[in-house]
Amino acid sequence: MNFLAHIYLSGDNDLIKIGNLMADGIRGKHFESYPLEIQKGIVLHRFIDSYTDAHLVFRKSTKRLHEKYHHYAGVIVDVFYDHFLAKNWSHYSDEKLELYVARFYQSLQDNYEFLSERTKGMMPYMINQNWLVSYQTTEGINRILTQMDSRTKNESKMRFATHELIEYYTDFEQEFTTFFEDLKKQSHQKLIML
Repeated sequence: MNFLAHIYLSGDNDLIKIGNLMADGIRGKHFESYPLEIQKGIVLHRFIDSYTDAHLVFRKSTKRLHEKYHHYAGVIVDVFYDHFLAKNWSHYSDEKLELYVARFYQSLQDNYEFLSERTKGMMPYMINQNWLVSYQTTEGINRILTQMDSRTKNESKMRFATHELIEYYTDFEQEFTTFFEDLKKQSHQKLIML
């Protein structure tokens, strides 16, 4: 669910960004019918997810949440980490977040014919509620987690996770910063090889 990180780590190619965004809804080799650049985005997304799940710093963050949120801990930390990327955006990009996001939303509209059905269904909500910019605030993160929780019929209890974000804010932010430097390097190398 860390959409902003996936898009950011895709470099400057719009179709790679779109593939990286859509990848969660595409199983197995079903991506091979998409244009090559979108395929690269899907492969990159899968690499990022595998690398993230195995990273010791990410696991340290999830461990803090595991007792209360169980297997949703990783999803919650993904969202927390997108918050820290959005909040500290000027450390990672010279372009204002609002402009970067607006360009990405436009690229989704310009490449609508390539989008998966799931992405087409999600896109109006993402744009109208400006999810990617809303990640900058804890209120925005709370809205996202509440929406995600409702999709689990409130089983996940994710809507409450902002309490832990605030309580352990400095720890999560330090862990994100360390982890994201590693992930940036590894993703860049993977992108070169694709």
